[in-house]
Amino acid sequence: MAHVVPFVAVAIGLVLLQPLALPVSLIALAKAWIIPELYAQRGANVVRPRALGEASSERRALGLLGDLVGHDARALLEHTGLVIERGLLGVWLVGEGGAVLVRPGGRRVMCWCVRVADDGLPAADRIAHLLLALREDETGFATVANLAFSGARWRVRRRLDRRQRPALAAAASLADERAAAPVPLPA
Repeated sequence: MAHVVPFVAVAIGLVLLQPLALPVSLIALAKAWIIPELYAQRGANVVRPRALGEASSERRALGLLGDLVGHDARALLEHTGLVIERGLLGVWLVGEGGAVLVRPGGRRVMCWCVRVADDGLPAADRIAHLLLALREDETGFATVANLAFSGARWRVRRRLDRRQRPALAAAASLADERAAAPVPLPA
């Protein structure tokens, strides 16, 4: 909203003050659309899978990560490459380079960029490190990680890989359920 509202207001104001300023107003409207889309792309990039390493180490790491999560999360991980985790702040989707937090209600997401320092680790090990950090201190995780995007879920959904979209839909569904019975934040 912080990007869209000012540009739309400028576009409307310019046309009202001077109808000949229509081309400039159209540029302002284009910026009102493009800037949030660029941020959404940046947000979707935090969970985009990187290149896979050696197949045997990837398979072994994936098996160990599967031990950390339940059956539903393991199945989702196999199909999408993302781990779903419920937390106090909402429902998290954890990937190799960060996490997407789907806020209660399922309409708003926050994308957090954080990475494991060792690039030689298999992808599942990087996800496991982030998942364990998230479980240990959820608010600390959100404090340490860099906020890459905060906004509408539909903007990020359009930018995700097709195979990752079901994970976002599942997280939104869980977040919508949580909105019906909110959990108070710790003091």
